[in-house]
Amino acid sequence: MIEQVPEIKTIAVLTSGGDSPGMNAAVRAVVRAASAYNIEIYAVFHGYQGLIEGEFEKVDSNFVSNIIQRGGTILKSARSLEFRTEEGRKKAAKNLKDRNIDALVVIGGDGTFTGSNILSQEHGINVVGIPGTIDNDIIGTDETIGYDTALNTALEAIDKIRDTADAHERMFLVEVMGRDTGFIALETAIACGAELALLPEELQDINEIKSQLKNMLKEQKRSSVVVVAEGDETGGALKLAEKIKDDFKQYDMKVCILGHIQRGGSPSAHDRVLASRLGAAAVKVLLEGHSEVMVGIVNNALKITPMRVAVSKKKNLDYALIELAKLLR
Repeated sequence: MIEQVPEIKTIAVLTSGGDSPGMNAAVRAVVRAASAYNIEIYAVFHGYQGLIEGEFEKVDSNFVSNIIQRGGTILKSARSLEFRTEEGRKKAAKNLKDRNIDALVVIGGDGTFTGSNILSQEHGINVVGIPGTIDNDIIGTDETIGYDTALNTALEAIDKIRDTADAHERMFLVEVMGRDTGFIALETAIACGAELALLPEELQDINEIKSQLKNMLKEQKRSSVVVVAEGDETGGALKLAEKIKDDFKQYDMKVCILGHIQRGGSPSAHDRVLASRLGAAAVKVLLEGHSEVMVGIVNNALKITPMRVAVSKKKNLDYALIELAKLLR
């Protein structure tokens, strides 16, 4: 049996915000690591709302058997307006303390981390965050759990779209997820050989976009795929189509919105390994006395980032990849 640090005897784990493939693998790793340290573990269902309403279940290693390959989250997730209030967080803290829970592991994105950080500061709850979001927009980690799977889901869909675009010599505007960030759009565009990628981080005038599309047509390409992040300044693929359709009446233009398909599905091997590493690391850093931090992997090594830092800064796209996308289109 692995030696246990006495201060942490009971841990709770929850998933919050948008689901991402690999969350179950992270939950599994937290539960299995806690069991290895002989720590009691509680699962909290329905995120912060479940924390408020007392949806706790004491679990063991058997609870997480056969879940590593499943998408979504077996703990369910929910948005909680009540948790944004002092009274709501007070109820949540009381539920944790009534069960003698020493620490909370939260799996989610920046909204999840913001809530847990406030909870810790107000009520002295030990918290560690695990970055789980397909957007890959959290600093302190090279990739977030679910990003790799979402990227490959989008790529597989666009490869199929390319087949029909080529067969009918059409232009497809394909919208991928990314309300505030273009990580999925940029890397998908490079991987699928898209003729253009429109990103929230790189503002482009509509006339500039039209000019680029006209230049593509002059090259007599048999098909064209434009990848659009849903948060692009044009307003997404549908609004972009409305703005440019009169300039391209001779071209059969189609819009495809991939939507929430990118959140689902069995996690990739990469996401399963990443989630397993971060889940085990979350328990380890708690036992080492850390709190109000997020665990991540940078250059293949564990990195601990204060939550206040993780939620206060925006992760930037790799400029070199932006230039590569332009070079290869």
